[in-house]
Amino acid sequence: MTAMPQARPAGSRLPRPARRRQLLGAARQVFVAQGYHAAGMDEIAERAGVSKPVLYQHFPGKLDLYLALLDESVAELTGAVSQALSSTTDNRERVPATFRAFFDYVSGAGEAFRLIFESDLSNEPAVRARLDRAMGECAAMVSEFIRSDAGVSGAEADLLGMALVGMAQVSARYWLGTNRAIDKGSAESLLARLAWRGISGWPLAEGGHD
Repeated sequence: MTAMPQARPAGSRLPRPARRRQLLGAARQVFVAQGYHAAGMDEIAERAGVSKPVLYQHFPGKLDLYLALLDESVAELTGAVSQALSSTTDNRERVPATFRAFFDYVSGAGEAFRLIFESDLSNEPAVRARLDRAMGECAAMVSEFIRSDAGVSGAEADLLGMALVGMAQVSARYWLGTNRAIDKGSAESLLARLAWRGISGWPLAEGGHD
C-alpha cells in the first residue's frame, strides 16, 4: 500500500510577502461579507488555509488586519481618481472620467468599496482617519483643477471639489444599490452632464481650459 504524502505544514511554504497577500485576500472576503465586528480571526485563518499563529505572525490583531486592508482600499481609490484626472487635459472630459473612476470602483470585483464607504468601525479613530483621507485626497485632486481653471478662491475650490467627489461616490453607491437599473455608461454620462453644467458656469481663470 502506497503511503499517503504528508500534508505541508500550514504557513511554511509561501514567502512572507506572498503569504501576506494571501491573508489580506482572505480577510477582505470575510470583512466585506460580514463587517468588522462579526468577522473572526478564526474564520479568516480558515479561509486563508493557515493556522491562527501564522495569521498572528503577520497581523498582531484584527484591527491591524483591517487597517492594512483599508490602506490598500484607499490607495486603490485615490489611484483611480488620480489616473482619471491625468487621463486628459480637457476639463470637460475630466468630469466624466472622475465619475467613471467611482463607478468602476464600486462595481469592482470583491466590493472593496464597502471597507471605505460602509465601514461598521467608522468611530475608531485610526479607521476614521483613513476614511477621511480617502475622500480628502480625492477632493484635493479635483479642487486643484477647479482652483486653476474656475477663477474661485482656494476655500471655494476645496468645497466644490468635496461636493463633486461626494456626489460621485454617493450616486455610484446608489446606482449599485438599484441593481444597476440604468446601464453604467448612461449613469456616468447623466451625472457628468449634471456636474459639468454646474462647474462650467464659473468664469475660467486666465489660461484655463474649456
